[in-house]
Amino acid sequence: MLKVWVCLIMCLWSVQSFAGEGWDQAIQKDASVIEMSVQHDPNCGCCTDWIAHLERHGIKVTSIKNDDMASYKAKMVIPENMQSCHTATVGNYVIEGHVPANDIKALLKSKDKTIYGLSVPEMPVGTPGMKMGDRKDPFAVMSFDKEGHVSTYKEYNTY
Repeated sequence: MLKVWVCLIMCLWSVQSFAGEGWDQAIQKDASVIEMSVQHDPNCGCCTDWIAHLERHGIKVTSIKNDDMASYKAKMVIPENMQSCHTATVGNYVIEGHVPANDIKALLKSKDKTIYGLSVPEMPVGTPGMKMGDRKDPFAVMSFDKEGHVSTYKEYNTY
């Protein structure tokens, strides 16, 4: 419940435009269509901002509003320390939180069978969907497996 309130508060400060962000610059769309399903709290604006980020990168998103995200995260076997505000599925992977679209595309291209999912734990300011003016906190995209083993997938210290 605390995460939902944090999400709502952060989203009130969120700015809808991401023009000029490295991960939101115009890119060539991939030849193949990537389809993703995103489950999120119906009252969370940052989730819809993240979905918009994905769509700008050519990812086709099915948005599913879910009033019981905690149960869904448990069902999807998301390690507690990797949880964030929304949970997506794409191919055989789970995506948790504000993961940049290019990292999702890189994972899909790699077809890495040792990775179950990617996560940006919590809700760092400056990540896709979490823009707050010019503030950009360092963050890491983490990978995890079904047993809960976690490692750093990519770090964003300056962006």
